[in-house]
Amino acid sequence: MRASKLVEPAPRNATQQVFDIHSVPGHLIRRAQQIAVAIFVEETAETDLTPIQFALLAELERASGVDQVTLAALIAVDVATFGQVVTRLEERGLVVRESDPVDRRRKRLALTSAGRSCLKRAIPAVRSAQARILAPLDAIEQAELCRLLAKLVEQNNDASRAPMRRVTG
Repeated sequence: MRASKLVEPAPRNATQQVFDIHSVPGHLIRRAQQIAVAIFVEETAETDLTPIQFALLAELERASGVDQVTLAALIAVDVATFGQVVTRLEERGLVVRESDPVDRRRKRLALTSAGRSCLKRAIPAVRSAQARILAPLDAIEQAELCRLLAKLVEQNNDASRAPMRRVTG
């Protein structure tokens, strides 16, 4: 067996620049997401909800009885991950999943009374988390950041492996 050789980095010359990941949007967005989730988890510790679980409960409150595939599209989560999230919430007694009477393959979701109670307790904590996330910015910067993020998300929506789909009807 031959000893493997370590790959040495290519030599740098005067025209080659080092790539600074700390100034590019992808890295900054990933870091912002890490920070946002950490703050969310701290603020919502009492409810033991993840950001995706909260989004599911909040959207389900607005669209009770919606099917799983539609709800996954509304909160932009891939169907496989969404199914796992629903299973965990169902095990906690926060949601119920029932077959659609018209199409037995389709599963409809609804909040339980425990789910509504959990959501009601979570909302102030989530609002507090959002305020903490934005706290380093003044009010004008906060509004501008949210506007720009919404534009970025909307314009790049189709690039996502789980694009958000608004349901009309």
